[in-house]
Amino acid sequence: MDLAPEELQFLSLPDILRESIAIPRRSPKTFYFITLTLIFPLSFAILAHSLFTHPILAQLEDHPSADPAQTRHQWSLLLIYQFCYLIFLFAFSLLSTAAVVFTVASLYTSKPVSFTSTIAAIPRVFKRLFITFLWVSLLMLVYNAILIILLVIFVIAVDSQNAFLVIFSFVVIMVLFLGVHVYITAWWHLASVVSVLEPIYGFTAMKKSYELLKGRVKMACILVFCYLAICAVINGIFGQVVVHGGEYFGVFQRIVVGGFLVGVLVIVNLVGLLVQSVFYYVCKSYHHQGIDKLALQDHLGGYLGEYVPLKSSIQMENLDV
Repeated sequence: MDLAPEELQFLSLPDILRESIAIPRRSPKTFYFITLTLIFPLSFAILAHSLFTHPILAQLEDHPSADPAQTRHQWSLLLIYQFCYLIFLFAFSLLSTAAVVFTVASLYTSKPVSFTSTIAAIPRVFKRLFITFLWVSLLMLVYNAILIILLVIFVIAVDSQNAFLVIFSFVVIMVLFLGVHVYITAWWHLASVVSVLEPIYGFTAMKKSYELLKGRVKMACILVFCYLAICAVINGIFGQVVVHGGEYFGVFQRIVVGGFLVGVLVIVNLVGLLVQSVFYYVCKSYHHQGIDKLALQDHLGGYLGEYVPLKSSIQMENLDV
């Protein structure tokens, strides 16, 4: 991002993608290790977890055991797999976000970058991201509750053959899924960047990211929708060929396709995290909020235990301490 801060607001979607892809060239070794240690395990887990859960689900559906104890054991095993997967998924998702956002910000402020310094900063960054994630989870809980209620209404409408209620429920569900879900995801991603780069997190970071999204909602939703669509296609192909394709594809073919898809997902996740970081600076520029690189550099140094001035405009605005 060699552009002046005031020019970032004029970046189009292709420009943001181009700037994001160019960032790793400035510190290839650092991004290589971030990708290998954080993004690769995350991407592998996203695709490979179904290899462990599918056999259990298939056995429960196709060959139910007459022994209740055996059935309970299988369900317990399935729940343990899912629980471990979710913990791993959320942990590495937050760790990857912390590493990429911190590294991109360090490059932006011309702060020396290394994989060691990035890893050293993660423990302090992780806590802030986790608190923000809890607030997002609360929001998603409300969203899912509303979605479930609408699904129940939709089922009732189908049973009662009420055409108006069916159409109304279907439209609202689609709007919630395609619109609200994408918007909340974009909101969360921007709030994560705010939590790392500004002295706020949790609900305050959510509020700040909401303000930053104004005027750039359409761009954010397009970026998130494209990311989710690409991930859905990759997951779909992996499921059809690697997980369920045993009757049509050989072991070697499935290994090759699986390895290729994991590699593609690694690239998609890395680019997605880079875009997420660049988009933050675009929003700041759009709202004419000056970015004080020295203050940001001090803020990043605080994660490494360096001295941070008592009074600093880290939030890139005039703060009264």
